[in-house]
Amino acid sequence: MNTQLKKGILELCVLAVLDKKDCYGYELVSEISKNIEISDGTIYPILRRLNQEGYFTTYLQESQEGPPRKYYKLTEIGKATKEEILMEWNDLVEGVNNIVKETKINE
Repeated sequence: MNTQLKKGILELCVLAVLDKKDCYGYELVSEISKNIEISDGTIYPILRRLNQEGYFTTYLQESQEGPPRKYYKLTEIGKATKEEILMEWNDLVEGVNNIVKETKINE
């Protein structure tokens, strides 16, 4: 998949996963990786930027497997932004699908 396209979609994916549950970074990568191939290095810059924009808060939680983990929790602003981006995404997908269907029919 085109890298620029994927980067834009990943913001929505991050917000969508965090809307379901709080996650630490690696867990978030694992959740998204179930459906889209990504690396740790792709997610952390997105997390920093979204955190600066106030879309979620962070907290530390003890881990039995090592040092405390930094969890990300979606804020109300983050939830509202996710909904806005999701509506834009659905409109885009519908528009692209209409174009693709028209192309197939006319060929």
